Amino acid sequence: MNRSGVTFLFGSVFVTALVLAAVGAGRAQSRAQERDHDDEGDGRIQQGLHIAPVPLNLRGKNRALVGLGSYIVNAQSACADCHSCPTYEPGHNPYGPPFGPPGGGDGRLNSKNYLAGGTVFAPPGVVSANLTPRTNGGRPEQGNSFAEFEHLIRTGHDPDEGNRILQVMPWPVYRHMTDRDLRAIYEYLSAIPPAQPGACVAPGQ
Repeated sequence: MNRSGVTFLFGSVFVTALVLAAVGAGRAQSRAQERDHDDEGDGRIQQGLHIAPVPLNLRGKNRALVGLGSYIVNAQSACADCHSCPTYEPGHNPYGPPFGPPGGGDGRLNSKNYLAGGTVFAPPGVVSANLTPRTNGGRPEQGNSFAEFEHLIRTGHDPDEGNRILQVMPWPVYRHMTDRDLRAIYEYLSAIPPAQPGACVAPGQ
């Protein structure tokens, strides 16, 4: 085979490989979109969207993941107990006196300081992190990428604190979440508005 024939052959193989890769990527994306569409029937997603205590910015976001993330954050993991300071709106603390009304309030979460951190813990220097984006539509969790967020949850090592091991957050439990669950949490945190910490006396108060 002459040189031009070899060049043509390799060129054809290269183009074929590119076409097959593009087709494979398209099929994978289509399957993911179909799964997300199917997820719309998942009651957790609808409940998550319903119970979100703040307006959600869904622009450019995966709605199903945002809803699932809200469900995990607000109905399963109690993230607001440590990352919202205070946790509840004034007069709505469900645990009653001295922090809530007699008989307990309805548990409405504090939307102004929602997930903005600032809760001080007994170990010296341990303060819950601000999980909200720095700007609307920006990265959540102090600007960390999803890869950094996932590494933090899986290992407990905080890149924003010199890679030290987190001492209070229950990452040894959360690290067993599925990749999709962690992606959903990150997507949800990306959809909430920026906020600043308030003032509180203890976690959950």
